[in-house]
Amino acid sequence: MNIIFVTQRVDILHDRNETRDSLDQKWVLLLMQCGLLPILIPNNVQAAEALYKTISPSGLLLTGGNSLVTYGGDAPLRDATEKRLLDIFITEQKPVLGVCRGMQVIQDKYGQALTPVTGHIAQKHQIEHKGILRTVNSYHELGTRNNNTLFSIEAQSQDGVIKAISHPNAPVVGIMWHPEREEEFCEHDIKFIKEFFSQ
Repeated sequence: MNIIFVTQRVDILHDRNETRDSLDQKWVLLLMQCGLLPILIPNNVQAAEALYKTISPSGLLLTGGNSLVTYGGDAPLRDATEKRLLDIFITEQKPVLGVCRGMQVIQDKYGQALTPVTGHIAQKHQIEHKGILRTVNSYHELGTRNNNTLFSIEAQSQDGVIKAISHPNAPVVGIMWHPEREEEFCEHDIKFIKEFFSQ
């Protein structure tokens, strides 16, 4: 099994004075179906760097949740950890998949501004991805309809919002739907994730 790093969202529990890293358990189920062994990464730059040196993973999954601080988010340690990991994995030419917020992290690194979009929270959208016409879920309030980076647009919703991107010269891709949130995992997503992390 290929080992991949998986980032986590930040949940702030004010009544308990706790800040927690968390991840939907469905992610682990999905990744195991894809033949991948996930290592959940704490939102701490030093710990993430030490884990990378110790484990030497084959890929990185940037998961959803939490807006970037630039856009009003409240998880600066997550921003810092994911940006550092993104730099490391790009330098090492190892696969990086960004999901929802994860795609936004990638876009932000390459200078793509995000703007508010309507009709993309708890909605379904039809897209064409990898030659397959399909319906995907949508849970984001920020996005973009234009692309001023070197990334290729791999999918758009019918209202023009970009739903998938890929780097032309590096194994870096982003998608704006949540494969883990489906009642039954989609075979297209399983095939896509499995093949992407086998590079």
